[in-house]
Amino acid sequence: MLTTHAVTINCTDDVQLSGLLYRSKVAPIAAVMIAPATGIKQGFYARFAQFLAEQNIAVLTFDNRGIGASPKDHKIMGETLLQDWGQKDMPATLAWLQQQFPALPTHLIGHSAGGQLAGLMANATELTTLITYGSSSGCLRNFTGNYKYQAWFYMNVFIPVTNALFGRTQSHWMGMGEPLPKGVGAQWRRWCNGQGYAKTEFGTHIKQHYYDQLTQPALWIRATDDEISPQANMDDILSVYKNLNVTNKIIHPQEHGLRHLGHMSYFSRQGLPLWSEIVTWIKQHS
Repeated sequence: MLTTHAVTINCTDDVQLSGLLYRSKVAPIAAVMIAPATGIKQGFYARFAQFLAEQNIAVLTFDNRGIGASPKDHKIMGETLLQDWGQKDMPATLAWLQQQFPALPTHLIGHSAGGQLAGLMANATELTTLITYGSSSGCLRNFTGNYKYQAWFYMNVFIPVTNALFGRTQSHWMGMGEPLPKGVGAQWRRWCNGQGYAKTEFGTHIKQHYYDQLTQPALWIRATDDEISPQANMDDILSVYKNLNVTNKIIHPQEHGLRHLGHMSYFSRQGLPLWSEIVTWIKQHS
């Protein structure tokens, strides 16, 4: 029997995020926060969260500021930066989880940006492990084929134009989640035109980070058909997380009877055959 509770996560700057806690009636063996991809609402991860909760793992999902059920007022949409998700929203989410389950090991499961931004969390060293899917640097120069031109257009034409015309990045027009706060899209553009994702602005916009302080075990997963996260960009982001104890996992979808995984389907019902590996990892490190 599972329960799902709506929760409020208080950030240090008084922004209140929307979260959902999934758990079974049995005492949990571990606690997990699922950090979402850019512009993706927490509901996208509901089935995955339920699966983990069925294995007696408490799971907290959340919406970053400007996304989903979290605040979207004029100030949020006009002033939020991408780094705010890593420096404010994710640390607050982990702190809430630790307050609820102080005796349990805590794990971060990051999808794309959710894994990329973990090194900005002041409390990231308190995580037991990190698990990521599709978390790469997004460096434009490493993309190949037609996607290279699509990504360049999105970053260098679509983002600045929609920001200028609408005061936000209209990501949903391109099938990429919800509209993004203006500053999120602009900073994302700068990072993808550089190398090492957030490393692009170390010492300028980003005065403090923790990427090189993280030494815990990490499971870094990519699918061979994920054109958004080519191996070159996985290597690029891991060069920033230079002290993590990383286990790389490359998934060939056809070997699991799957036609496609790409950047998103791992967390859909299609990815169900692969989720037991996450449970095994968490149990081994709890």
